[in-house]
Amino acid sequence: MSPIRPAIGFTVKSGWASAVLLTRTGGSLEVVDSRTVLLSDPDVAESRQPYHAGFGTARAAGTGLSRLVASVRRFGRTSMNRLLRQYADEGHTICGAGVVVGSLVDPRTIGNDHIRIHALEGQLFRTIVQTSLSKRGVKCSVWRERDLVGTAGERLGRKEPALRTALLNLGRDVPGSWRAEQKAAALAAWIVLDGRQGSRPF
Repeated sequence: MSPIRPAIGFTVKSGWASAVLLTRTGGSLEVVDSRTVLLSDPDVAESRQPYHAGFGTARAAGTGLSRLVASVRRFGRTSMNRLLRQYADEGHTICGAGVVVGSLVDPRTIGNDHIRIHALEGQLFRTIVQTSLSKRGVKCSVWRERDLVGTAGERLGRKEPALRTALLNLGRDVPGSWRAEQKAAALAAWIVLDGRQGSRPF
């Protein structure tokens, strides 16, 4: 059987994301690609946490912050566009994307300064990923990391131990790291991939 259109999953962190491109060939899931996507410039240390001025301290609003955030958006979108363009050049037509994040809370509703600046950074990097996908015509779903396994269990018809075993086996032949971030990205892609036509056996 020929491969079906792949799905992509992202686990978004501050300044970077794990990306896993997943497809199904002959009834079996297959990791086509797994990599880290830089969303902030590694040569600009403060761009990884642009709303932080120091540990637990918010960077003051103003021109400096605005320029830093704008540079993060440019760098992140360039990285995402490079990734998606490479996949397109390799003949991969992505059917959809799943994005895993730490929180979906609106930063404006958070009173604690330290928690709010983390939420602002989460929102910034999540939006970079979502916007880049949208501009390429890739629809995406977003899940909180804490809800992901439960959602997958419902959508894929599997209990948590079976899901974790399947993800462990899926990464056995994948070069590089296969840690929590990669597993979460793969699970998000799996939900998108099989959620379109119902549950299928692993």
